[in-house]
Amino acid sequence: MTGGAPQPPSFAPEVHKGDIPKEYRLQRYYTAADIAGHNTAHNCWVSFFGRVYDLTPLLAEYKGPLAQPIIAAAGSDISFWFDEATGQPKMHLDPVTGMQEIYCPWGRYIHVPPQGPESDWATDFGTPWWEDTRYWIGLRSAATRKIGIVNLMTRQKNTLEVPVEETVAEIQQRYLVHNAHAGSYTWKRLGKPLNMDKTLAENGMEDETEEFLRLSIDLDHHIPVIHLHFNDDLTEA
Repeated sequence: MTGGAPQPPSFAPEVHKGDIPKEYRLQRYYTAADIAGHNTAHNCWVSFFGRVYDLTPLLAEYKGPLAQPIIAAAGSDISFWFDEATGQPKMHLDPVTGMQEIYCPWGRYIHVPPQGPESDWATDFGTPWWEDTRYWIGLRSAATRKIGIVNLMTRQKNTLEVPVEETVAEIQQRYLVHNAHAGSYTWKRLGKPLNMDKTLAENGMEDETEEFLRLSIDLDHHIPVIHLHFNDDLTEA
């Protein structure tokens, strides 16, 4: 991440319990759509306060009713579960007991203590999952934009929704699912090669989404296009 913030590992950590998806390359930023695709107990991502967490390893270790609220939230933002000032779960007064307890809008979840004594409640789990940086995999994008990518050799055109914070090189990584040899092309906008280490805006492709929305202009009719020029060298894939 930028600004001296700690960074997640380059790859998701290997886990040996439960039905864990295969290892995947991490990104600096994820879109809401990226997160939404991980919405099951065996592939569970959530976000809160701008960070994205893969809780699949957590759910591989914890079964039962306490896992259900997290499974139900898979693929979504759960910032409303927490106090932004403290980063801890929100507290509220129980209307029945009048006692202060953790606010669990979808039911008590993993690492939240019970209201009263329970013989099977373990307190030796160490760091609660919402504080455990092992599950942090990147940042949630503050905004996204659409771009068109046209391969001038094959005439294939794809439209991608990308985080505004990503560099062109990071967008290229997203595009690999459409063309595994994307690194063998020069990426150009209006005939000018793009600086792969800069964002689209830094390359002069300003994001006009807000202006178009203000003017009620259909965004899908005004998607900027990047052209890929083949370098005749497949060794850079």
